[in-house]
Amino acid sequence: MTNHTMVTEFTLLGIPETEGLEKVLLLLFSALYAFALLGNFLILTAVISSQQLHTPMYFFLGNLSIFDLGFCSTTAPKMLSYLSGQGRGISFQGCVVQLFFYHCLGCTECFLYTVMAYDRFVAICFPLRYTVIMNHRVCCALATGTWMSGCVHAIILTSLTFQLPYCGPSEVDYYFCDMPAVLRLACEDPSLAQQVGFTNVGLLSLICFFLILVSYTRIGISISKIRSTEGRQRAFSTCSAHLTAIICAYGPVIIIYLQPSPSPLLGAIIQILNNLVTPTLNPLIYSLRNKDVKSALRNIFLKRNLSLENK
Repeated sequence: MTNHTMVTEFTLLGIPETEGLEKVLLLLFSALYAFALLGNFLILTAVISSQQLHTPMYFFLGNLSIFDLGFCSTTAPKMLSYLSGQGRGISFQGCVVQLFFYHCLGCTECFLYTVMAYDRFVAICFPLRYTVIMNHRVCCALATGTWMSGCVHAIILTSLTFQLPYCGPSEVDYYFCDMPAVLRLACEDPSLAQQVGFTNVGLLSLICFFLILVSYTRIGISISKIRSTEGRQRAFSTCSAHLTAIICAYGPVIIIYLQPSPSPLLGAIIQILNNLVTPTLNPLIYSLRNKDVKSALRNIFLKRNLSLENK
């Protein structure tokens, strides 16, 4: 029997191959994080405050904004902390929390994009029955299901990861506590957790991506049957923002999985695209191409200016 000292703190080694670029990355990621928070907060405020946005599509858009606010905040604050020269240490409990929320929100993202694709499918393919099918109760059930599924998924992966003993070394060769990087430090065989994690994450992503493809294939067929050019353009415009967001979310992941042996730097870049860049782009995608959202935001600022002038 050998005595081991259990790890109480991990050290994040940061983004691979970026030594000497800390100040540049700090400025870049700070700007992205600030824009992500501001943009998603504005979208969420517009959806809540504007009566014209109280529809199923914007209900799920509000959920997406909540997701983006949480997802970018899971990894960005700690990353910005050590890029600014502060300590790279993260407590064992902090690592558990970070891994849980990363996988909880990552799974929720897959399900949420799938539900949004289903919403567009019903709106385009069954326009006369849309309000009946996507009623308030169904929307709440779908939204609750996405968040609960994400929690269950994260509980499974987090439990498998941290039921293993960690007795050193304690250096996580990454910029946040991701499952593969943490499992390398386990004192026992992590193969079961690795296999379950890879299968779980991969299977959920494939199923959601397949369902999204099915939805948009049906949508494409329905749009092609619309005779008027104006009708086709209007139908396509309601889906283009969601399609763009899906490409931004799934594109980087597909690219890295097509690589036979991706480099650590490429993996980190893909993660940063998902964790920070996509939450920054989503408000722009959904606001710049959407007249209703722009109108709601304009009304919010006008009311704000009027209230300030009255004071």
